[in-house]
Amino acid sequence: MPRAAAYNYPVNNDFDVCVRGAGCVGMAAALGLARGGLRVALAGQEQAPQQGDIRAYALNAGSLALLAQLKVWEALPEDARTPVYDMHIEGDAHGAVLDFSAWAQATEALAWIADAAALDDALRAALRFAPHVQWVGAAEVNAPLHVLAEGRASAARQALGVQWSSHDYGHQAVATRLLADAPHRGQARQWLRAPEVLALLPFDRPQPDHGYALVWSVPDARATELMVLGDAAFEQALNEATLGAAGTLRLAGERTSWPLALGRAQPICGPGWVLLGDAAHVIHPLAGQGLNLGLADVASLCQVVSQREPWRALGDERMLRRHARARLGPTLAMSGVTDGLWQLFAHPHPLARELRNRGLTLVQHLGPLKRFLAARALHS
Repeated sequence: MPRAAAYNYPVNNDFDVCVRGAGCVGMAAALGLARGGLRVALAGQEQAPQQGDIRAYALNAGSLALLAQLKVWEALPEDARTPVYDMHIEGDAHGAVLDFSAWAQATEALAWIADAAALDDALRAALRFAPHVQWVGAAEVNAPLHVLAEGRASAARQALGVQWSSHDYGHQAVATRLLADAPHRGQARQWLRAPEVLALLPFDRPQPDHGYALVWSVPDARATELMVLGDAAFEQALNEATLGAAGTLRLAGERTSWPLALGRAQPICGPGWVLLGDAAHVIHPLAGQGLNLGLADVASLCQVVSQREPWRALGDERMLRRHARARLGPTLAMSGVTDGLWQLFAHPHPLARELRNRGLTLVQHLGPLKRFLAARALHS
């Protein structure tokens, strides 16, 4: 594979780092690098997006630790972050279940569900008090290190000639907010039924202990049908799919959808540049680990930069490769797990059905394996 180009920058630099992309990962990277005393330019839209953002993030312990260091986590409103104490997973055969609990993991929560818009607002607020960060919009910036966090369609990544390997699943995620007539009690639920994966994430907006964030992975044709259904028909389809396990569910927000794919950039760094988050890797959302991988990228890069030798330049490729090596294993492992699970649970063949349901039952009864899998998800 031809080597990706170096990021061209002048000798006289106005900033130490330019972060491109003002999403959650980009803003966290700007804050983290600025905490080390670096002068950071943040290229992206400074204004908050319009109302109606129904996205929710499932954050693990590693992400919470980073956000706490950045003074962002505690700034979130109480109803914008909901702990997940238990996780109940059902297969497509009676009795094929898998349960995880925070108690068994000796941790406060398996995950926290955060309102995406509220988290973005908290990051923007923190940036307003960060003296070493300057928003620069779409301006060209001189800096020895360019951090590219523009998402899966990164224009800067394409301009560098970085190879992007992608596989389209032929599925879409349909997402919205829900209200239930039964309390969620901090329990997340997931149904793995070929060819669909349906997840209900407990969320205290718009009503404490009765809200859910829905992520429903379905084939493209089915997603098109769900998106055009009237509210009553959509609610009926949803309640039939969940069989009343979470109570009667009704819509509490607009619906949105996006295509699902597996993607990976190679390489993720070069002279004067590094890719983070979805610009570096995209995975299936069935494990809820996409943003956690991106924030783990941020934590890794900040550590590598802060521990560099005094004589080493910020754009030094050898230094950036330390970050790339540190992230290679966790990223490939999570990509492999989510893709493997999707391939197994989306396959309609009876043998695949039998295998996946027996697998759920086996893991359910193997305590050490359950604890290992949960620990990997807690610290991606």
